[in-house]
Amino acid sequence: MADGPTYRRIADHLREEIRAGKWHPGDRLPSHSELAEQMQVSLTTARNAIQVLVTENLVYTATSRGTIVRSREVLESVVTDHIRPDRPRASHDIFEEIARAAGRTPTKEFSARMEPADQPIASLLGVPVDSWVLARTVVQFLDNEPWSWEVTFYPRDLAEATGIDSPHDIAEGTTRRLADRGYGETAHRDTIVARPASSEEATVLGVASGTVLLDHLRIGANHDRITRVTRHRSIATSNRLAYELGDAPGTTVIRGTVEQTDRSGLWF
Repeated sequence: MADGPTYRRIADHLREEIRAGKWHPGDRLPSHSELAEQMQVSLTTARNAIQVLVTENLVYTATSRGTIVRSREVLESVVTDHIRPDRPRASHDIFEEIARAAGRTPTKEFSARMEPADQPIASLLGVPVDSWVLARTVVQFLDNEPWSWEVTFYPRDLAEATGIDSPHDIAEGTTRRLADRGYGETAHRDTIVARPASSEEATVLGVASGTVLLDHLRIGANHDRITRVTRHRSIATSNRLAYELGDAPGTTVIRGTVEQTDRSGLWF
């Protein structure tokens, strides 16, 4: 191993092993104690070495499984796909469509609750501050790896009228549920910023605090009202967001070109 602090040298060694293919995405690295024993160092030194790789987004920690090697694949999400008119009917939502198209296995952790609207959410939804709104939270995983964290807020009356106040996930997605119940969204506004992860976001997504995230805020509406506010956070180095606008023939031409570019490994 090269010169430098011991924990850095151990991190360099593990990094090279990952890049050389000894450890594949989804593999578990030695535990802190195993690594300390193998390298004949203290437990603190072993932890610090692993933390270097967490900070570099090469690995993540899972409470029940230890330190896991991350996938280095960049997942493209076409964020206009869920509203395209030719999207086939299915019993799963757009996240599952994107994941399965990429050959990945999607899973989720879902929760829902009524909570009082704070000032920003009340302002965006057009409801009084502290009035009840539905918050639906989904942590999304690909091949068991934390991928994104999404929280969507709905006005209480709309949630109750459409049945999305269910304590369970909605397989086909809430966009279709709203449309099927007569509240289809006709307009969206998206804002995307790149910023460092907070400590809470770092814990949920299994990254180091300060890791750059894509923070995607979407506001949906129909002709009468705001229907929802969604905040979707994902790891910037692992995700690419795309928008497709225009008719189907033109979109098909663009998709073919993009797929060729991806296969060739050439990208901006």
